[in-house]
Amino acid sequence: MKHNTPNINEQELTAIALNVREHIVRMSTDGGCFTGASLSAVDLIVYLYSRFLNINKDNLNHPDRDYLFLSKGHDVPALYGTFAELGLLDKDRLKNHLSLNDHIYWHPNTHIPGIEFHSGSLGHLPSVAIGVALDLKISGGSNKVVCILGDGELNEGTCWEAVLVANAYKLDNLIFVVDRNQFQANVRTEDLIPLEPLADKFRAFGAAVKRIDGHNFIDLQHAFGAYPFEEGKLNVVIADTVRGKGLPSIEERADRWFCNFSADEIGQLLLELHGDQNTLLTSETLVVR
Repeated sequence: MKHNTPNINEQELTAIALNVREHIVRMSTDGGCFTGASLSAVDLIVYLYSRFLNINKDNLNHPDRDYLFLSKGHDVPALYGTFAELGLLDKDRLKNHLSLNDHIYWHPNTHIPGIEFHSGSLGHLPSVAIGVALDLKISGGSNKVVCILGDGELNEGTCWEAVLVANAYKLDNLIFVVDRNQFQANVRTEDLIPLEPLADKFRAFGAAVKRIDGHNFIDLQHAFGAYPFEEGKLNVVIADTVRGKGLPSIEERADRWFCNFSADEIGQLLLELHGDQNTLLTSETLVVR
């Protein structure tokens, strides 16, 4: 059965996404966070919570709620920023990022209402999402289950095992969303372990696939409005995104995946989000090999 999605208000969603990006920038100091990856996932997460998933502040523990698992857990600033904008989390708590007095840090924590499962060790949450989706199939629940993965995360073999299992059990109530920002840490995915042709690979494993612009709310509406894509098949959305989206000074920069900016840089970056000139960044970058 096809699921109807509400009419889209692109202007409203764009405004929410901009506010979420501001939250991410503000969390990118005093210890920092995974800024680049979080910015690439903002529009996906904002759309899902605003227009697709039955999740709100009043049903977080209700058995009829939908489920979202953030497998690429380092994107949690985008998730918490969305929670704050939609009333699931007090905005003032975002100031506690990396504080010992709260649970808001580099990865999701189930002490925060709305977080279904801890994540951070990549490749594991697809299997958790399968367990929930299978339980719902057995019990006859109509809940939707979404799992957001990073493209670099797909180098974990457990992800592909999960695709095989999901299709073996005909879990068409499950959607894997790939944030395809083309980077794994400091390296482009195609320079490390090439993933393309990615859609063909998912189809070869039995999934029904749609590939879209992950920053275009109309594209997102068209894709998720067609859920389930094919009866009895895992749904996969490959969302092409830009790491660091919204901040030209860090977009697609391999050395700006994790950022710990100075207070002065934060002020300039907030202006840059609103179309001011690019920020001259002098803070130290993080490079791993």
